[in-house]
Amino acid sequence: MIKKLDRLILKSFLGPLALTFTLAVFVLLMQFVWKYIDDLVGKGLDFMVIAELLFYAAATFVPMALPIAVLFASIMTMGNFGEHYELVAMKAGGISLKRVMLPMMMVCLLLTGVAFYFSNNVLPIAMLKYRTTLYDVTRKKPAVNIRTSEYYDEIDGYVIRVNGKSADEQTLEDITIYDHSHGSGENNVIVAKSGEMRSSADEAYLIFTLFDGYTYSESMYGEDYAKRPLTRIGFEKQVLSFDVSAFAFNKSDDSFFKGNYHMMSISQLDTTIQAMNLVLDTICMNYKEQMENKLQTYKLYRTADDSIQGKKINIESAISKLDPIVKGRVLNQAKVSSQMALSDVQSLGQTYLSEKEYINYLHIEWQRRYTLSLACLLLFLVGAPFGSIVRKGGLGVPLVASVLFFVFYYMIGMIAEKMVRTSAVGPIGMWFSTFVFLPIGIFLTLYATGDLRKKKK
Repeated sequence: MIKKLDRLILKSFLGPLALTFTLAVFVLLMQFVWKYIDDLVGKGLDFMVIAELLFYAAATFVPMALPIAVLFASIMTMGNFGEHYELVAMKAGGISLKRVMLPMMMVCLLLTGVAFYFSNNVLPIAMLKYRTTLYDVTRKKPAVNIRTSEYYDEIDGYVIRVNGKSADEQTLEDITIYDHSHGSGENNVIVAKSGEMRSSADEAYLIFTLFDGYTYSESMYGEDYAKRPLTRIGFEKQVLSFDVSAFAFNKSDDSFFKGNYHMMSISQLDTTIQAMNLVLDTICMNYKEQMENKLQTYKLYRTADDSIQGKKINIESAISKLDPIVKGRVLNQAKVSSQMALSDVQSLGQTYLSEKEYINYLHIEWQRRYTLSLACLLLFLVGAPFGSIVRKGGLGVPLVASVLFFVFYYMIGMIAEKMVRTSAVGPIGMWFSTFVFLPIGIFLTLYATGDLRKKKK
């Protein structure tokens, strides 16, 4: 009986979990596509390149999509049980709510382990591939697309205008090409009645075959415009080749992005944090030495009598007795020295803050590997008792409740992350969302099981 009940609970839970996880990844992926739509469209990218980019992008969304899926599926499952009085029947059969939640909790514990393994081992590789592919896609030039009655200037050194084009996109009419490839000293204009446009076998060159036209060449040297030579050469056929190799898609080396903290495992983050702390200690020591050297107390000594040399005198009194010209030099030198000291201190301070901020980013990434993994279990402890309390299944209430809960969780996390990044709090600040939601989950669990109401009575 218990095994059948466990199978029923798991079947009711795993279906919405898989569906919600897929939808969450899809929604996050569509947000990514919308953000980079201008970099994906109009560049003639191969389908496999786009598919590879979307695959790696989807993989980076897994750690965030899993907690959303667990929250929604737990609310929906327990809400369905409550709405159809299945929870009442289970309680009548002597099965407590905690026992009902147990199979789902075991799944969430497994998902927590899977999420941690994925974040620590798979996510860095996926993030590396994603960043590399995205960089290659965004830096690729748009595909050659010469439209009629428009000036096309994407090819370096040339401006092309075509007033007519056939349906096959190869036969052209009324062609004008402005050639600036020789620099500002010489301008060439090529005009042809018709022509053909095609790509070379390796697609590294765009070849124009022009018919029945003229090449106008004018030298821009010399101050007398009237004496500048203008040459007109007619042709029946002329072939021009334009280098378009820069428009090809080139894959970068992955090692270019390997140093980023997103691409590190926890052990690598630990090593990097230790190394950066040593760098920070060195900066602090240099900072201290600079302060001691630049802000040391300058003492005035009497030099006429060796027996009293080394005794302090009143600085203000000594300066007031100086000749006005000497006094001005002393004060100006003191001002210059203090400004140099302040500049050095500010420079060291900026370096310190920069290194400290990078260490904070490393700590944030290190803590996030744990917080997002434990979020699967934490949000289950919130969603399952909440669903049993509201007793509303379907898509409406569970969807609204899960979105509100997760937005609240995410907002707390973002605020805490900003505080950690600016050193307002330590790395423990990344656990603020957990510290807020854990009491909520315990309260809802106690309330749903009736333990809290029994204590009140």
